[in-house]
Amino acid sequence: MSVASIGRAARQSVSGLPRAFWWLWASTLINRMGAFVATFLALYLTVDRGYSASFAGLVAALHGLGQVASSLGAGVMTDRLGRRPTLLIAQLSTAATVALLGFVQHPAAIAAVAFLVGVTSNASRPAVQAMLADIVAPEDRVRAFALNYWAINLGFAFSSLAAGVIAQYSYLIGFLGEAALTLACAVLVFLKLPETRPAAAPGADGAAGEPAIGLGTVLRDRRFMGVVGLSFLMALIFMQHSVGLPVAMGKDGFSSADYGMVIAVNGVLIVALQIPVTRFIEHRDPQRLLVISALLAGYGFGLTAFAGSLGVYALTICVWTLAEIINSPTQMGLVVRLSPAQGRGRYQGVYTLSWSLASLVAPLAGGFVIDEFGSEVLWAGCAVVGTVAAAGYWGLMRNLPAEGSIDAGMTAAGTAAAPAPEEASA
Repeated sequence: MSVASIGRAARQSVSGLPRAFWWLWASTLINRMGAFVATFLALYLTVDRGYSASFAGLVAALHGLGQVASSLGAGVMTDRLGRRPTLLIAQLSTAATVALLGFVQHPAAIAAVAFLVGVTSNASRPAVQAMLADIVAPEDRVRAFALNYWAINLGFAFSSLAAGVIAQYSYLIGFLGEAALTLACAVLVFLKLPETRPAAAPGADGAAGEPAIGLGTVLRDRRFMGVVGLSFLMALIFMQHSVGLPVAMGKDGFSSADYGMVIAVNGVLIVALQIPVTRFIEHRDPQRLLVISALLAGYGFGLTAFAGSLGVYALTICVWTLAEIINSPTQMGLVVRLSPAQGRGRYQGVYTLSWSLASLVAPLAGGFVIDEFGSEVLWAGCAVVGTVAAAGYWGLMRNLPAEGSIDAGMTAAGTAAAPAPEEASA
């Protein structure tokens, strides 16, 4: 492929999206560039503060529990208060709690503030995803979610390198740096992003401005909850990259530097391939794409059972990274497709909950299986879970409603969907 054709493909990938999307994209990139706490919390507690690994694990679990607690609440806030106010509240409170975490000394205070950081840092996700769905036309959503996911990984790659250098000098600078970048995101949202929540119409009880969709509506949506369950299974698989994989490599005699080198393949591939792969898949059958991604994830991790060298480990990472590249934008597009415009915040909150729960379950499940049965059983289990998820996607997505039919049905029932803000193309 020539340089000209690569440039043309890149321009096509980013063209035609509203200006508001690019401001949202920029806020995501800035936010992820400051991801210090999630990456270095355990090292901060054990190396810098001298606490035990058990205490570090407890604090990490409380951080994850905070994310679980905020998923549903943030989804409701996104629908009731609006996308922009929820983002501002989440980002300002994240900046405050992250900065506070760098100063607290007592173990109980550290644990409590880590929980609050989990609550606040996760609260922006339903709002970001709902705002993206409001802004971008249905036919461009897979591409938009892929670009947003690319920004997440690009920012995380930068933050990992920068935070590693900063941590050698001062962990406090890392905490304050993340707080400053999160505050910058809030300023950007305040200055550049309009509110995008669809105009509310009278609800079923006749109260003007009250959404006709509650959490009960989401939980009774069997097809959507099936997607949430399958998302949980996929998250259990993917999260073994930071749980089962380093432990298994350690048992095989590899060092932490070896793990860092091979896991870097994941980030490099996502940054390099997310946009071109999305160009290839964005208008293809989502049912087949999700089935393929589930099989690639399950059997990509399953192949780890046969890895005995860094090259083979890297090869298995290539397989399940391709699954991640396909699955993320396709599944996010499906979630939006199944979410009525007036309930996008609640639907996104429940979807986010699947990943938050998996962040709690995956470390416990992976560690238990390795300790009791060995890493080979864990990798075989990943293959089984991937097969189950593939079958689930195949069954759930039969007779999938046409794009926009859910919103149309809601409008007919009395819930008006407002058009996306009029923004010039970037």
